[in-house]
Amino acid sequence: MLPLLGIFDLTLRELWAKKVIMGLFLVSTLVLLFVSFALNLDVVEGSLASFRLFGSEAETDMTLEDLVFAVESVVAGAAYWLGVLLALFSAAPLFTTLLDEGHIDLLLSKPISRPQLLAGHVAGVWGAMLVLVTYLLGGVWLLMSVKSGVWNPRFLLAILLVVALFAVMYGVVVLLGAWTESTALSLITTYGLIFVSLALAGVKQITPQLSSTGAAVFWTAYHTLPNFAEVTQTVGNLATGDPVTDWYPFVSSLLFGAVCYALGAWIFARRDF
Repeated sequence: MLPLLGIFDLTLRELWAKKVIMGLFLVSTLVLLFVSFALNLDVVEGSLASFRLFGSEAETDMTLEDLVFAVESVVAGAAYWLGVLLALFSAAPLFTTLLDEGHIDLLLSKPISRPQLLAGHVAGVWGAMLVLVTYLLGGVWLLMSVKSGVWNPRFLLAILLVVALFAVMYGVVVLLGAWTESTALSLITTYGLIFVSLALAGVKQITPQLSSTGAAVFWTAYHTLPNFAEVTQTVGNLATGDPVTDWYPFVSSLLFGAVCYALGAWIFARRDF
């Protein structure tokens, strides 16, 4: 257990040393400051009288609850897309650095197994992402709730979805990093899968226009690859308090991530370092 915790701590230190945590923390802080100071709500007897953005009063027909849900939905969507993309770009080089000659040799000379080494690294990256997303979304939720008096605890579930889909896509980085030791290829493939998921989200509209073979290929891709774009709707539903009617895109993405980590661990355990 101690070797695992040691690698976990080492990963966090490396993320901090490379300014990854600091950079994402500063971006999150700017968002919180924007919500705190730029958006002012005038609430009268539990209803929205008006709101001001950067000191300028704006007219709206929205209810107080609608405005709160809208702000939370925008921030959750930004954290999901921009946050995950930035986090992948920042954290991906860390895994290939782990495999550098000299670095990996030093780590493997310690009393730690390869599965523990990989698990400690992955847990460290996940842990850093969890803290940052909780700081951002939890902070926005608290600020908006205190400002408006509208408490939407389901919004906090979006934290778990954002971190979970980051973990899924980081699994691609681990798999390709262990296989090729190429940060560029890992990121290109990961971002490519996210781009492909935009098309997969329209599977029900696209497949009727295809031949039977094309439709079969498209449906196979839909059920096999991560549905990153489609999970956006689930995050949005949690942010707005709407019911989530379809968890399949989220669950299938988790299964894809699990396969990536299993294959990555298998390759990592058999590589000749």
